[in-house]
Amino acid sequence: MLAAFRIAGVRGEGCEKLVERYARGVANGANPDHPEAWLRLTPRSQQMVEAAAIAVALHESREWIWDRLDTRAQEHVAEWLGGFIGSTTHDNNWRLFQVVSEQFLASVGAPYSKDDIEGGLDRIEDWYVGDGWYSDGDGQNFDNYIGWAMHLYPGLWTRMAAATPGTEYDDRLKAYRERLRLFLEDAVHLVGNDGAPVYQGRSLTYRMAAAAPYWMGAVLDATPLSPGQTRRLCSGIARHFVQHGVPDERGLLTLGWYDTFLPTTQAYSGPGSPYWASKGFIGLLLPPEHAVWTDPEETVPLDDADQVRAMPAPGWLVHASRHDQVVRLINHGADHAPPAEPEGVEPAADPHYDRLAYANHAGPEISDAASLQRVDNLTSLVDQHGRSSHRGRIRRLGVGTRSAASWHKAWLGSEGPWRIETASVVHGGWEIRCSLVEGPAGALVRSGGYAVAGDSLPTATVGEAPAWSAARNSDGLMSAVVNLHGYDEAGLHRDLGANPFGPHSATPYLTVSHEGEPLVLVHVVLLTRDAIRPEALAEGIQVAVAGHEITITLPGDDTETVRLGDHRSRTV
Repeated sequence: MLAAFRIAGVRGEGCEKLVERYARGVANGANPDHPEAWLRLTPRSQQMVEAAAIAVALHESREWIWDRLDTRAQEHVAEWLGGFIGSTTHDNNWRLFQVVSEQFLASVGAPYSKDDIEGGLDRIEDWYVGDGWYSDGDGQNFDNYIGWAMHLYPGLWTRMAAATPGTEYDDRLKAYRERLRLFLEDAVHLVGNDGAPVYQGRSLTYRMAAAAPYWMGAVLDATPLSPGQTRRLCSGIARHFVQHGVPDERGLLTLGWYDTFLPTTQAYSGPGSPYWASKGFIGLLLPPEHAVWTDPEETVPLDDADQVRAMPAPGWLVHASRHDQVVRLINHGADHAPPAEPEGVEPAADPHYDRLAYANHAGPEISDAASLQRVDNLTSLVDQHGRSSHRGRIRRLGVGTRSAASWHKAWLGSEGPWRIETASVVHGGWEIRCSLVEGPAGALVRSGGYAVAGDSLPTATVGEAPAWSAARNSDGLMSAVVNLHGYDEAGLHRDLGANPFGPHSATPYLTVSHEGEPLVLVHVVLLTRDAIRPEALAEGIQVAVAGHEITITLPGDDTETVRLGDHRSRTV
């Protein structure tokens, strides 16, 4: 794909070696009798993913690669891609692999199924949830795939459809452009002003692919961003990873985030998976004279001021700090859980989705041991055996301009469920986290903050009256939790080899013993490079609790009221 984007953007000039190499590779791979022949396409096979990339690349570089293949090689390619016809894909973004591959077949006069194409495009309509957002399949599946798949492939399909005589695509193109524009109004807030994207969701080893939707907005002329802002975001993402050692000293992209870190990957990930970073260079399709290349880079919103952005569609609330380049994503809606489970069965938790918050400079603990402990950015029950509950399916309660809430079922082995409700209120870089926790007498309630990591052991401090805990990594990033109501002790959890941001990690947490009646708990969660005095912070935020109603008075006499416990948790 990357080669095709480069070749097409410069109209083949200076790309003779690339053209020759990839034309030869396509001819060899599609030839079933060649030693380097590609695997045939079978239902739900991984090669369907790569086939879509080849179809896109052949379309975008058609004049230089497809057109130079001899007739027999073209027939081989058509036969190979024809494995999609009438076949079955996974019922998520994979439907679009079939769409673009068969549309390419249609564009070159090869056999294809119109029903497959229209069926796939119709299916994604079921997943459109508004405000520019799709879910990646049924359920609450919100992550980078919305940008680098659910918006990307429909846009690429319209370019193929435009090259296919008789194909109607105008109405779909209009809808896709409107949705992408809306999506980018939110997505611009998911990258720091240093180019660091938020670490959340699956396939994060694709790294620079996070730039794909911003480029696609320019390619389709469907963006609220100026050309200079688009390049500012996309070049910033690429620069961020380069500054953190990507690619490695061998010039290779490894499985991980910065360094090799296999827990970032999924079961389907392979050695070639990091090269989906190619999607992050789709802007190369734009010719050298395009304004994204000729205009100077311009500031993005976080360059000018701190940001708070409510995103009701995915159930997110994002707050970011300009001075320390930290973006925090509060998660009350994305769980990547199956839409339904048998009665009494809670879906397994995934650390890339189940946390209450994510960030662009901190990531969840993902090792096997961390999966059992479940400390960072969770409020959990812990029994006398050390077993902790998890957050599987997220039940939404709403997202406001600076607040969001949800609840989940907590189990301790086969015991439960108990209801844990959490409401988040943001004030600048602070998150005030309010919880109503059901549980058995004798269990421990534990609420963790962000895990911070680095190449050396984070420094840590634990205090009393109020209970608080903080950890700071070697880059000066501090995670802290400060009790405002209900907790009586603080602690710090350390881990080794459990975090994508470095081998040494630490997570501050607060605890209180459960006595069997629902507990109202309130604490501040911080992720900042500032110097913070937890005692002063606790004094500066006044909390009054009356039953399940919490009144929070913030500096400047700004007041928020949070009501918990009636399955309609909200702030007023």
